[in-house]
Amino acid sequence: MSTTRHAQAPRHTSESRHTGLVPRALPRAVLPAASGAFLVLATVGLLAWPARQGLFAAAAGGTAGSALAGFAGLVADRGLLVLLGVTAGLALYTWRRDRPGFRLLVAAGAGTVVAYATSELVKAIVTEERPCRVVDVAAVLPCPAAGDWSWPSNHSTVAGALAVACVLVAPRLWPVAVPLALAVAGARVAAGVHYVHDVASGLALAVLVTCSVTAVVVRLATHLGAAPAARAEPLRPRSTGRRSRAARRTTGT
Repeated sequence: MSTTRHAQAPRHTSESRHTGLVPRALPRAVLPAASGAFLVLATVGLLAWPARQGLFAAAAGGTAGSALAGFAGLVADRGLLVLLGVTAGLALYTWRRDRPGFRLLVAAGAGTVVAYATSELVKAIVTEERPCRVVDVAAVLPCPAAGDWSWPSNHSTVAGALAVACVLVAPRLWPVAVPLALAVAGARVAAGVHYVHDVASGLALAVLVTCSVTAVVVRLATHLGAAPAARAEPLRPRSTGRRSRAARRTTGT
């Protein structure tokens, strides 16, 4: 009896070690919600593009001389730090109390990195000039240096990706994370450094890439974690209902 228990202990430890690497599954509502958000944001971007200069002039010009100028500049320049703080707080909480949720947040973090890299690649290919260099309107923030292209907005992409990561792990945070991401995106237009279609496209890109990468990472981690556990399962002898020839010879029957 003691020998059998000793032999089974390593199998149980190995199985726990591998399954302990598996992140929490994505919420069931994530696919329809993400698809709807992507379609809405992409549509806004497409509709805003033909009227991009007029929309920019109305938003940036109306903000520069108003009492909201300082607030818009602060949100546009520093608002992303607030989202980073929310994400960091969620990471600390899940690390201490919900390890599968923490691993899901890490997977979403990988999606955030890929979304940002994709945004940078698209900017380098499209090379759209900043609106503050094209439209003669006073802006709250200084115009970025030449070669720092406009479409899509990196700030909006990162803000959207962080919001998606938080909502995937803690859906109840959406009233905080989503408005923050929208505020950062809107402030980039109001402060005079992006068109409306820049920020809408950045948010759409964030939703698409972050959700896709997170789903792939979770699937791979689940597969890799389940495979060692499956191999560790003991083989069960098949019961045929007949005694073998060797058994009959031994018993003499």
